[in-house]
Parts: sequence; C-alpha cells; structure tokens
Amino acid sequence: MLLSARAGRRAVAGAMGAGAIAGAMLFGALPSAMADDPALNPPNCTAADLAGVASGVSASTSAYLFSHPDVNYFFTSLEGLPRDEVRSQVSTYMDQNPGVKADLTGIRQPLVDLKNRCGAPPAPAIP
Repeated sequence: MLLSARAGRRAVAGAMGAGAIAGAMLFGALPSAMADDPALNPPNCTAADLAGVASGVSASTSAYLFSHPDVNYFFTSLEGLPRDEVRSQVSTYMDQNPGVKADLTGIRQPLVDLKNRCGAPPAPAIP
C-alpha cells in the first residue's frame, strides 16, 4: 500500500521532530557544555555533536519508516490522538512487534550513547 505524499511528509516531519525534541532535551540537560573545566565538558559533547547525532538518528528513522510501510502507517495513524493514548498504543504495538522495537531502539542508540557519555540523564526506553 502506498501512502499519499502528505502522509509521507508527515512521517518524515514526525521523525525529524522526534529527533529535534530529543536534541532539545539533551541540550537543555547539558548546561555544563559551555564550562571551561574539561572534567565537566567531555569531548564530543558540544551542540554541534548533538545536532549531528540527532540528525543521523532522524535520517535513519525516516529511512526505516519508508522501508517499513506498515510501521510508517502505524505511527502516522497516531496523529491527533491525546498523548496518553499515543503512549498506550505505542507500548502495545511495541509489545506485539518486538522486532520493530529492537530496530527502533538500535536506531536511537547513538543518541542514548551521547546522552550517557555527556552526563545527561538516560532517555526513557521505548515501551
């Protein structure tokens, strides 16, 4: 089944938005990034590093969704639902599709690694 161009744009925008939100959360959690003390500012923990990793995760997520139309359709179908319902449906979907869960967890692992290396609190796991 082919999705409309509008649905495709929404999926890409959603993937990019998720990366941007994750990036914003990490950037907000790293106030020491501007500190002069190297002990407080680990290497490769700059805003540029964050942007690069987040854009890579977003691009990989987009490619995954385009190459897995059923997963793309599921996430696209969540648009407009209340946040708690989205969370519940995603959790159920991931429990029923452990391969998708493993794939998406692997795709976002570089962002988790960056957060862990740079001292940010760990991101919540995909349900």
